[in-house]
Amino acid sequence: MNLRASLPTIARFLAGGALNTGSTFVLYWLLLLVVEYRVAYAISFVAGILLSYVINTRFVFRARHSMRKVVLFPLVYLAGYLAGALVLQLSVAHFGVDARVAPLISVCATLPLTYILSKLVLTWERTSKG
Repeated sequence: MNLRASLPTIARFLAGGALNTGSTFVLYWLLLLVVEYRVAYAISFVAGILLSYVINTRFVFRARHSMRKVVLFPLVYLAGYLAGALVLQLSVAHFGVDARVAPLISVCATLPLTYILSKLVLTWERTSKG
């Protein structure tokens, strides 16, 4: 991977992630005005996946939309969640990191995985043999 060529994409990925996270939190807080927190969290989480798909497809990787990508993209979030949960568990239970700080370590540790999987899902194109 050519790091120099990837730096603008990585910067867009981080900016898009910040926009997505901020938007998802705002939606969660607004939903709290009308529904209980678990419902607000579920709705905002799903909205965050959809917004992330749009941001990553159009802004970050500048890839074409397809139904295959829409279906596969939530798997990026699942992999990120599982890896993040593992890092969180290791941080708190095995390395004694304060549980209030450990999610920051988890996010930082899983960013490369999320970036790579997002790029694979959104930029991989099938080649047809004629």
